[in-house]
Amino acid sequence: MMSTATPTIRKYLPHDEPHGAGVGRVGGPVSVAWREGTLTRAKELESLCAWLRQCEEADTSKDLEKAIAQHLAAAREAAEHEQRWFRMARTGSLIERAISNLDAAEADILRVAPPEYLLGQMPGLLNHVQRHLAPSDPRRLEFERIAQRLGVKDPDHQLVQSAPEQTLGEKKRRIAEDCNQIVSAVRGASSAALREQLRVRSFRNVLVATTLFMTLLAVGVAVMGFVRPTMIPLCFEPEKSGQTVVVCPTAQSPLLSTGQQSGPAAADVDDVVRKTAAPEDLFVVEAIGLAAAAVAAAAAIRGIRGSSEPYGLPVVLAALKLPTGAVTAFLGLLLMRGQFVPGLTALDTSAQILAWALLFGYAQQLFTRLVDQQAHTVLDSVRGADKQNESSQR
Repeated sequence: MMSTATPTIRKYLPHDEPHGAGVGRVGGPVSVAWREGTLTRAKELESLCAWLRQCEEADTSKDLEKAIAQHLAAAREAAEHEQRWFRMARTGSLIERAISNLDAAEADILRVAPPEYLLGQMPGLLNHVQRHLAPSDPRRLEFERIAQRLGVKDPDHQLVQSAPEQTLGEKKRRIAEDCNQIVSAVRGASSAALREQLRVRSFRNVLVATTLFMTLLAVGVAVMGFVRPTMIPLCFEPEKSGQTVVVCPTAQSPLLSTGQQSGPAAADVDDVVRKTAAPEDLFVVEAIGLAAAAVAAAAAIRGIRGSSEPYGLPVVLAALKLPTGAVTAFLGLLLMRGQFVPGLTALDTSAQILAWALLFGYAQQLFTRLVDQQAHTVLDSVRGADKQNESSQR
């Protein structure tokens, strides 16, 4: 029989026929952790399939064996795929391909496995179903009823306190009768787990896009300051004892007398602002804000929990704070110069301007803290349905 696998996948198959599935290689090493995990899990399932094929009670359906081999080959192909351009553009689809094919192979293995093997896997399968399916899901309820009849104990729900003793033959008969329901619940839990991963990926992509936009905005403001320093000058004109001085982030003017008529005096101040404002003013303000945001990001590390998910969400959260701090430093001083904050409309020295830029840069934490909280919610959802409910009740 000719293999239906594509030429790319066929190289991951030990032979065209599925009976060679037990002699394949592990593969790798590869550069990313999720790829190594995929190769390891694929080899484990491949070896398990070869071992189950030798069991007398196993289903020796060649169609299922071929499907298992092809799913594992597709997972290996995704794990060892070499990306020659922007990595993030295809990482998500490769991860989904690897996980979904491993889940499909595992479901097929459960279908061909003998009842005794399936009975031994019931505690782990019960945990998997309860982690990822909602308590009201019909598939989970049916799986829990099956586990109860088999005497599989669940310490959280105490389903089987009064379950009668059964012989191994009776349990194997029940497993054989309920095999389809068991596989359906397990496959549904695996699909729910994959959707949780996809929600993390989608949230990560939104954060990356926002970080890139804020970075471009900060760079654009700095470039504008270099090209036209007087377009948005962050300069102040404090007045003391009838004299005015123009104070900018990196320089200040000599004292100006304000005892003249208001018209010429105003013109003099505008001319002095043009002469005092420097091309590097906005850059210095944003650099101070970025430094303050970096300190805030370092302080926020204590509240960030590590994640085993392959999307680097905590790193993206920290990266978002940096350009946001640069932008909030600029916007905060712009509001002060526009007399938006009463009593703080005229800063006296360049040091005061930079100090307020530092404060506004750190204040980005007020905005990004909400993003941090949403990220924790998204990561909690990956822990499973029961764990998510527990977190929401705290």
